[in-house]
Amino acid sequence: MPLTFERYSLQRARWPGAGRHILAHFDADTIVVYQAYRPSIGRWAADHGRFGGDDFSLDRMSWVKPNFLWMMYRSGWGTKEGQEVVLAVRLRRAAFDELLAAAVHSSHEPAVYGDRREWQRAVARSDVRLQWDPDHDPSGAKLERRAIQLGLRGAALANYAEAWIVELTDISEFVAEQRRVWTSGARDELVTPREDVYPVADPAVARRLGLSTP
Repeated sequence: MPLTFERYSLQRARWPGAGRHILAHFDADTIVVYQAYRPSIGRWAADHGRFGGDDFSLDRMSWVKPNFLWMMYRSGWGTKEGQEVVLAVRLRRAAFDELLAAAVHSSHEPAVYGDRREWQRAVARSDVRLQWDPDHDPSGAKLERRAIQLGLRGAALANYAEAWIVELTDISEFVAEQRRVWTSGARDELVTPREDVYPVADPAVARRLGLSTP
């Protein structure tokens, strides 16, 4: 299923302005996350529809982001060295929900884990890390809203790299085109993948993640 795009100005008007929210492009069965890699990894993945090849390692943590503009901030709209190839990776929602359920905060959150030792035990048991970072607008300016990213390792990364992928697309040309639109000053013409607040059905998972009410 191809990505659906919408003007950024229209989306910004309906998105929450603050709080912790998972903004994502999703449908009834799938959700899209983004990554940016150097060409040897990104082009291999786009050609094969999965991750692999000589340069991709399953031994390091790999971070995925469901928020397109957070990926644009992190990669400099695909201009930073080693992040020139931007990939849109469509996953099964069941797999993404599994990642959310397994996610452990990358720093100690006393309200969630109690004492530090319990958090450390949770970190040791889980293959998924969770971070909430400031979201950013297309120019890179920080927003009050927080964006989620998930770090994957071990079995979670192995499944993500192949078994959970529904579709993997190199969107580098689209990214470059929209970067030119923004930098040209035609701000109202900028389009991005349509994103909405992703619903986390399990209230216990939502509380542990620290999600805000939309």
